[in-house]
Amino acid sequence: MTRGRADVNPKKRLVTWIVVLVICCGCFYAYTRTHGSSALEYGSKSLRKIGSSYWRGDEDTTDSSAKLDEDGDDGVILKSFPVCDDRHSELIPCLDRNLIYQTRLKLDLSLMEHYERHCPLPERCYNCLIPPPPGYKMPIKWPKSRDEVWKANIPHTHLAKEKSDQNWMVVKGDKIVFPGGGTHFHYGADKYIASMANMLKFPNNILNNGGNLRTVFDVGCGVASFGGYLLSSDIIAMSLAPNDVHQNQIQFALERGIPAYLGVLGTKRLPYPSRSFELAHCSRCRIDWLQRNGILLLELDRVLRPGGYFAYSSPEAYAQDEEDLRIWREMSALVE
Repeated sequence: MTRGRADVNPKKRLVTWIVVLVICCGCFYAYTRTHGSSALEYGSKSLRKIGSSYWRGDEDTTDSSAKLDEDGDDGVILKSFPVCDDRHSELIPCLDRNLIYQTRLKLDLSLMEHYERHCPLPERCYNCLIPPPPGYKMPIKWPKSRDEVWKANIPHTHLAKEKSDQNWMVVKGDKIVFPGGGTHFHYGADKYIASMANMLKFPNNILNNGGNLRTVFDVGCGVASFGGYLLSSDIIAMSLAPNDVHQNQIQFALERGIPAYLGVLGTKRLPYPSRSFELAHCSRCRIDWLQRNGILLLELDRVLRPGGYFAYSSPEAYAQDEEDLRIWREMSALVE
């Protein structure tokens, strides 16, 4: 018995496959021509509309809206927002002091109500995108951003002068550098964190405590160097500061890539569920913890998990002041 032999020429087989491929491509092209634009063309066309309306602003909003309505067959109507005037580059709508003055809200300053969120009525809302400051650059990436940011992105240098003795930040050319100092940690946030871990008797002076401490709430954070240095220990901190005379301190924190938000311990609950943090931290803060029968301490207790810590640190001078000693004794008695 002999083995069969292939009679088909390999060259003829290749020609056959090429002819089949050309026929398939021709059919697909004819189908797309008959049934309109492809999905890819539709998507790119929509993106072009959004991009053009964003960059041109108000000047062709009407034309853009008319064109977008043409695609209403699919039930999707795309809308775009103009860019706000440059004067509003630092506007925070619900934390706008001008709004408080204009509406003459009756707020209790002793309870920090003027630092809480007060949103405008719908007819006074800004329906536009907040523009970046002039000369804005792409932010420096983490982890380098922990130590330096572009000055053009946050054109405020008065904090560097005001806090020069506390080593918060230093202006160097076109950048703002953060040495890691703070109001209460002159030798750097890293050493301050290690000393706190040592006080709590954590192994190797590491605040993470073997993964048992992972979330921190930092009250009165400044430029959030404390929270920034915790990230290397696998601890994430939420930094809180009010929109006070240092109104741009949270801008520095966010530009550095550190979680932070503008807020205050006042008359409203913190926007966190109960038992969200393992540690609450307040360094040299002047919060009146005893007001209204210690309601602010009770709020901290709410967001702390069972067995959590409240680290309240102060300079040595506080230990010599009778008023500060009285406050400390009453706080201790309240939490016992």
